[in-house]
Amino acid sequence: MSAITKEKKANIFANFGGNEKNTGSIEGQVALLTERIIHISEHQKINKKDFSTSRGLMQLVGKRKRLLSYLSKTNLQGYRALIEKLGLRK
Repeated sequence: MSAITKEKKANIFANFGGNEKNTGSIEGQVALLTERIIHISEHQKINKKDFSTSRGLMQLVGKRKRLLSYLSKTNLQGYRALIEKLGLRK
């Protein structure tokens, strides 16, 4: 079963993308990837030898990193607000 339901996804895009139909916004995509990363990390804590999931997790982290890099280059204030809202950097 999928960890992210349609309602949860719409809620994430409404909070971070400005509108639940705005699924292309960088902020919404980063928030969705963060939610998936958190869910897969919990799975990895239980199933330590699940290497295919570990590879998928690294790919998601890399994709989120690329999106955050793009956002920091184009909209620095939006980047800082998103990092603060998601609690990614300490």
